[in-house]
Formats: sequence, C-alpha cells, structure tokens
Amino acid sequence: MSDTTAVRIAKRSILGSTSINLPSSKSESNRALIINSFAHGNLNNLSEARDTRIMMRLLRSENKELNVLDAGTTMRFLVAYFALTNRNKILTGTPRMCERPIGILVNALRDIGAEVRYLKNEGFPPVETIKFPGQRRAGISIRGDVSSQYISAIMMLAPTLPNGLVINLEGKVASKPYILMTLKLMKQFGANAEFTENNEIIIKSSSYGASEFSVESDWSGASYWFGMVALAEKAEITLTGLKPDSLQGDNRIMEIMRFLGVKSEFHRGGLVLSKIEAQTFFKYDFANCPDLAQTVAVVCAAKGIRADITGLESLRIKETDRIFALQNELARFGASLEEIDGKLWKVHPAPGIRELNDISIETYDDHRMAMAFAPIATRADITILNPSVADKSYPSFWKHMKKAGFELEFGK
Repeated sequence: MSDTTAVRIAKRSILGSTSINLPSSKSESNRALIINSFAHGNLNNLSEARDTRIMMRLLRSENKELNVLDAGTTMRFLVAYFALTNRNKILTGTPRMCERPIGILVNALRDIGAEVRYLKNEGFPPVETIKFPGQRRAGISIRGDVSSQYISAIMMLAPTLPNGLVINLEGKVASKPYILMTLKLMKQFGANAEFTENNEIIIKSSSYGASEFSVESDWSGASYWFGMVALAEKAEITLTGLKPDSLQGDNRIMEIMRFLGVKSEFHRGGLVLSKIEAQTFFKYDFANCPDLAQTVAVVCAAKGIRADITGLESLRIKETDRIFALQNELARFGASLEEIDGKLWKVHPAPGIRELNDISIETYDDHRMAMAFAPIATRADITILNPSVADKSYPSFWKHMKKAGFELEFGK
C-alpha cells in the first residue's frame, strides 16, 4: 500500500468464531532492545512494527545522523541512549516528530551531565548528543504528568551510570503502568531498581546480565478487537499470545470493555471475547492507558453510550493531536467529543449510525486513528484513508480483518 491509498470496508455485523494471532508488543520490544544492547541476551518474538524495525536499524547504524521518522518512542529512547553512552549522534524525524516536545528529557540528561544541543528549535528535535564527560548528579527531578517515555528512557540507562540514579517524579504520574513495565524488564535483566511510595525511582549502579526474554503480544492491538466485538451484533473472537500476568498497562482494556459490552476470559487457546450487556453511561480516567482512549471513544459514540473521560492531556503530543482528530472524525457520523476546561471530555453518541453509508475517516498519519475507527465497519460501510499507517504498530491488521470476514477493497 502506498500512502495515497484508501481501504473501503463493507459492513459486516456478525463475526463468526475467529482466532487472531496478535502482533508482538512494540512497547516491550523497544525497551528490551535498549536493555539488551548492554545485556547481550536472547530476545524472542520481537515486534514486526515499523517503530521496532526502525529501533533495531538505528541501534546498529554507524551513521552520525539518524532519522527516526515518526517513531516517538524510538526518538526518546535513543536520545537518552546516545547521550549517556557518550556517542555523538544527530537525531531527527518527520516534520510532525520535530514538533513533538523533548525539552523535559533533554533537561534531565543535562542535569545528569550529558551535553545535548538543539539544532533548530529550542525544546524540539532535531537534537545532537555531543558527549558525556561524566555523571554530575546522582539524583534528578522530572515531571511525571507529560510522557512516561522520558522517564523510561532515563531509567533504562541509569544502571550504567557510575553512581546509579534517583529519579524524583514531580506531580501527577501519567502512564504509570509503562514505567512499571520498564522497571520489570530492567529487573528481568538484572537491574537493582525500585519504585517507592513517594514517587521516587531508585536505581543502583550495576551491570545488566544476559537473559532470555520473549515479547508478549500487544494489548493495544487487542483493543481494536474488543471494539469489534462491542459493536457487532454477534461475535466471538479469540486473541492469542496474551498473558494474564502482563507487563502492559493496556491490559486494562478487559476491565474497560466489560462496561461497554465485552466479556473476556482466558482459556487454553487464548483470550476469548464475547458479547454481554453494556452500560448506558461510562466514566473512566485514561491517565494510565492513554493509547486506549481513541478506541473507547469510538465504541461509546457508535454504541450509544454517553461517557465522561479524563486523563487525555498527553494525546495532544502524540503522532497527531488526537483530541482534535477524534473531534473531527466523530463528527462525520453525528457524534461529538466535548472538551470542558481541558480536563474532562464528554462523548455524545451518534443518533443513528446504522442509517449512514460509506463513512470516510481521515487518519492524520496516526496508526491508532485508523484502527480505532475500523470497528465501525460492524455498523456501516466505512472508508479509511491512508491505511498504511497501521504498519507503525500492527502491520497485519488489515489482513486480520479479512480473516474475521470483512470484505476490504484497497484503492486510490
């Protein structure tokens, strides 16, 4: 698929029993790749997502200038990686990537002792990691309410510092499960680290040790199938590769979707999704799982469920301004996302989505926009523009939709 294609999906309201082999988690894969560059262990089942392929390629590259394209995690992790391993690199990306702030991370790296400079706009990529003369501080403070990726980026390098590091998280901590995922992965490879009740992360100086690690399937990718089941008239989907004791915070989709009409149970073959009665009103704080918000907003809007949701602040600085994008695209089928004081968002459902035909959805160069809106195909014909954006995290998504029985037609 080229970036100019669209995919038209014919309505299919009944999904027969289907097993979907989910892609591996790019969140786990990208963290494991950084840690394993020190540990030299064995990594299995790495993600095929574009972001992970970029991470693997750039970690091996001898070039001074590295282009992460639109991979935000890769940008943040590699800036910290090269800065604190005393590597002179220039990191840049797409125009949108160069609009996504990185100042909080760079300030923290400078506090530790790294020399990093901006090459264009203060606080934004492209940046150059110049050198790391030595550790200046054994403790830093960093805001916890903007992006957990800044925190994870520094955490993974902290054991390699001669004095270790204490990271004090200021204010509300967003996406805490992602920080805990990083911590657990670090420990898997031998790091001595703990997250205290006072929102301090204490990491001792130590060496990572070789370990064998198999990456779990992606719970974010699972969320779109929960959306399919929620909106279908009848459905039974089995998702394989997921773990009941997952490191991923997006496993909260099980809890969330129970309110929205999806029962999920682990059986020997995987996680089985089936339909149950849904609530008519839903309230949830997405601060710890912001990547689920688009899928849930679309389900509520299409299913007739009013919702009050919070914790969406970080969506402004993702692949696109996801709040703006959601507001625009929900309006295409008569729903809306109302923002109140920048802290609360109300989903007002569509009055009659089943009466609409061939809804067209812009994706804003955002993989999650494409896949979050795809479940509407259980209610109406739908066209998704630029479907290749799904390659960023779930390259087999459209193939899996065909497996579930949907008719897809790709074209200009």
